[in-house]
Amino acid sequence: MSGHNKFSKIKHLKAKTDAQKSKVFTKYVRLISMEAKKANGNLSSPSLKAAMDKAREVNMPNDTIDRAVKKATEAGSAVMDSVVYETYGPGGVAIMIDALTDSRNRTSQEIKHLLSKNGYELAAQGSASWAFTKTHEGWTPNTTMPLEDADIEKLQALIEELENNDDVQEIYTNAE
Repeated sequence: MSGHNKFSKIKHLKAKTDAQKSKVFTKYVRLISMEAKKANGNLSSPSLKAAMDKAREVNMPNDTIDRAVKKATEAGSAVMDSVVYETYGPGGVAIMIDALTDSRNRTSQEIKHLLSKNGYELAAQGSASWAFTKTHEGWTPNTTMPLEDADIEKLQALIEELENNDDVQEIYTNAE
């Protein structure tokens, strides 16, 4: 009966939830770093405040937020770029992928690999953005497309793989 006690169950459950939190926190640290770099560490900057508020909504500790701001404002810190990738998914649904990265080449290759693994490829810039309107909250679809059940499952699998990438911040589709 080795390994079947209450402590090991709690330990495995905690490890799983900690890994999920870490993934979410990493995305927000990147966002805060980019906004802090733009604002030169000015905590009263609206974009930095908004990023910090989003991080607090997911219960990110204040010391982690402060460390991200401090690290981004230090000399020699990596520059985070915001990149938007466009593609078409199952059933012809348009997909917009927002990413924050310190290496555009690495991130584009990772996105290309994830898409090709699922049978899709990166589209040219502007080829999918016509289906969306850029708002301050992200990309809003102009029209929606109905999908069959099999296509919905494929789309969910693709989105899940893309979200597992640390550089990907948000994914927008025009699927119903």
